[in-house]
Amino acid sequence: MASNVDIGPVRIFDTTLRDGEQSPRTSFSYDEKRRIAATLDDMNTHVIEAGFPVNSDAEFEAVSDIAAATDTTVCGLARVVEGDIEAAIDSGVEMVHVFVSTSDVQLEDSMHATREEAKGRAVDAVEQVKDAGVECMFSPMDATRTDPEYLIDIVEAVSDAGTDWINIPDTCGVGMPTSFGETVNAVVEATDARVDVHTHDDFGMAAANAVTGFENGAEQAQVSVNGIGERAGNAAYEEVVMAVESVYGVDTGIDTTQITKLARIVEEASDIPVPANKPITGRNAFAHESGIHAAGVIENADTFETGVMTPEMVGAEREFVLGKHTGTHSVRKHLVEAGFDPTDSEVRKITKRVKEYGAGKRQVTAGDVERFAEEAGVTREEEVRV
Repeated sequence: MASNVDIGPVRIFDTTLRDGEQSPRTSFSYDEKRRIAATLDDMNTHVIEAGFPVNSDAEFEAVSDIAAATDTTVCGLARVVEGDIEAAIDSGVEMVHVFVSTSDVQLEDSMHATREEAKGRAVDAVEQVKDAGVECMFSPMDATRTDPEYLIDIVEAVSDAGTDWINIPDTCGVGMPTSFGETVNAVVEATDARVDVHTHDDFGMAAANAVTGFENGAEQAQVSVNGIGERAGNAAYEEVVMAVESVYGVDTGIDTTQITKLARIVEEASDIPVPANKPITGRNAFAHESGIHAAGVIENADTFETGVMTPEMVGAEREFVLGKHTGTHSVRKHLVEAGFDPTDSEVRKITKRVKEYGAGKRQVTAGDVERFAEEAGVTREEEVRV
């Protein structure tokens, strides 16, 4: 069932190579960065945030090479510091993303600056980027914990300075969809710049908040593949893209058939396993074991899947898993695909063995099913019954 809320146009800003790499204990090599960027580019991702150019010579080189090699817009991150911005511009990126803390707790205990000082630095940073002829994005960091009046004050100031984009970051993941939507709407009303959102998953709301951003006027969401990123991570690329495409019916222009491949590339490079129950790309996302579910899906996939998203849409395959909860429909399907021609009685007999075997917390493989069938004397299709 599609959403009754209209959104669009929708753009995807991928930050896997920047915020994603900031996941604890994660570091991408130069070649891994290039491979991930090339895949994102091939999929028609709208923006790739390739890194933080001032961070190191190796980071600068990777960002610069990605900017030169890709067709999509490449972005570099910078603090509201002249040297950071110069490094980003020198790297050859088409967009510079500048940020400054705006919540009182971060201003006082991290930046050690006043609200007015932060606003002044933000305006200077935006002007520096725009004077260089580069597209500018400004982020009031920790926006969801920022005094609402001050948030609008700094948004208006950087808008007057000429920023192209305002990004609204839920830096600590405390935003809930309703309140986050209100914040996005307030910013949209206060600026002529295009609005973007960046949501974290500390309470499991990142994808929901990203979509809520679209519902309230944001044109773009920042995401990372597999949801990796600081602490609990970011809104997941695959979740936001497929929600927009399948539930809202919006064509993002992204080649979604490469999503599963992209997820595996990032999983390997980040060394962060994709949970089995991960939406879209987990190994259970299109897997069925329950007899009732499997029987329904074999008849019509829409019975126990979303009805608006198929495994083929994301480059995955549907799987019927055998185990404790398996029913006769799945067993018959496996037997027939293995070349057997079972009777109803034989299917019931093999199903009982599968259930018993799976109840011992053992994985039931296709080989096990064939062995059970052979031991039960089930004939192959090419054999003649007498």
